[in-house]
Amino acid sequence: MSQRLIKDVIQSQSVATMPATATVREAAIAMAKRRIGAILVIEQGVLAGIFTERDGLFRVLAEGLDPESTPLAAVMTRNLTTITPDKPLVNALHLMHENGFRHMPVVVKSVPVGMLSVRDALDFELVSLLKDIEKKEALTEILR
Repeated sequence: MSQRLIKDVIQSQSVATMPATATVREAAIAMAKRRIGAILVIEQGVLAGIFTERDGLFRVLAEGLDPESTPLAAVMTRNLTTITPDKPLVNALHLMHENGFRHMPVVVKSVPVGMLSVRDALDFELVSLLKDIEKKEALTEILR
């Protein structure tokens, strides 16, 4: 696996955030428009939590809450594990695997600057792996 830094993975992202007072429905609409599985929740300018598809399913729908009136603050995940953009991608992937989550906020001094998802990170690594395989196959052909 490459030693890419997180800042390289998130460099072209625009961070998806909403205030803690936004409703679950508003968050779901924003997530659907952007085709993302999680949105960062902000309180007083800093990261307060994350709202994911799973939160919507388990904490809202399964509990019978009204998405129109339920604020994100009531159902978001708090006390997040975060990472800074200067760390290697492999560190984030390890933390995500060990803790069983699919999204990890990238922050600088508690302010979100990006979000890693397993899919985004692994998509790049998969492309890199496929290129390595092609190079090895080409080299094998040359050596025959």
